[in-house]
Amino acid sequence: MKTSDFDYELPPELIAQTPIEPRSQSRLLVLDRAEGSLTHRHFYEITNYLRAGDVLVFNNSLVIPARLKGRLYPFSGKAGREVEILLLRPLGNGSWETLAKPSRRLKTGAVIKLGGDSETSLTAEVTGEADEGKRIIRFSDETKLAEVGEIPLPPYIRAKLNDPSRYQTVYAETAGSIAAPTAGLHFTQELLEEIRTKGVRCLFTTLHIGLDTFRPVREENPQEHKIHKEWGALSQPAADELSQAKREGRRIICVGTTSVRLVEAAAQAQASDTGEIQPFAGWVDLFILPGYRFRVANALITNFHLPKSTLLMLVSAFAGKELIDKTYREAIAQKYRFYSFGDAMLVI
Repeated sequence: MKTSDFDYELPPELIAQTPIEPRSQSRLLVLDRAEGSLTHRHFYEITNYLRAGDVLVFNNSLVIPARLKGRLYPFSGKAGREVEILLLRPLGNGSWETLAKPSRRLKTGAVIKLGGDSETSLTAEVTGEADEGKRIIRFSDETKLAEVGEIPLPPYIRAKLNDPSRYQTVYAETAGSIAAPTAGLHFTQELLEEIRTKGVRCLFTTLHIGLDTFRPVREENPQEHKIHKEWGALSQPAADELSQAKREGRRIICVGTTSVRLVEAAAQAQASDTGEIQPFAGWVDLFILPGYRFRVANALITNFHLPKSTLLMLVSAFAGKELIDKTYREAIAQKYRFYSFGDAMLVI
């Protein structure tokens, strides 16, 4: 297995630049693993594939205004070159692990001013350096970050997003992600109510999405890739519901790869494979590749992912690489929209 096995050619015009309105009008490609069949639908028709007793697992992480723009201040006090900072994870005491550029100019001791001369302005000092352009930065007033920051869109989205709430799920609640759990962007409150009315259980978990959602795997052997840690939590009621569903043979349908990684990490964290799911809170660095044995997830709702990404590798592990290759070829031929604001697929 090589990273290049997960590469494919995508016409640039199929990279969705803006979200579909309303959310549930996006297209849905249904992959039936048992039959190897593909069916073209719209997302609002997903209720036709759900039945009473199913459990949908959502990721309720909310995207934070993690992109900060400022200027590098030399000791002379004159405004310096423009700097962009992407918050990755808090380290405590006002310090964050960040991705900063231009990294070559941001050495330890460098000072950045954010927010201009407004009342919300603050300073940031580089206190440490790491690989891949990462910097440890301490902010003078961490409480102002939300005021000076903006929602970070993936680098392949170049169109301006007029409504930042469209890069949040309608059920987003717990702040911490630097990217949206995009499979959930297709749900409206009305569709969720229709799903519940059908007797489907909706569980909300949390996994804060980090850097890996943007970055392709660079190592030719994907097993050498070090996935970034993401913080997640599975509550006691959610764990109990999942355990009961497993005992009763009811389907557990994960909305997005992040939900898959969280429930599978929770299952792996247990001392014995009894089938019972325990509550979980901690860092998740589970990298799912073909050959992985899924313990919890029975079906998956997901978007179409970047070539050579950990997300595409997870989906290939879940459905089988040949079926995913077939599905992606069909999606491209039928001009589905790809990536964060793109269309969805349901793997059953």
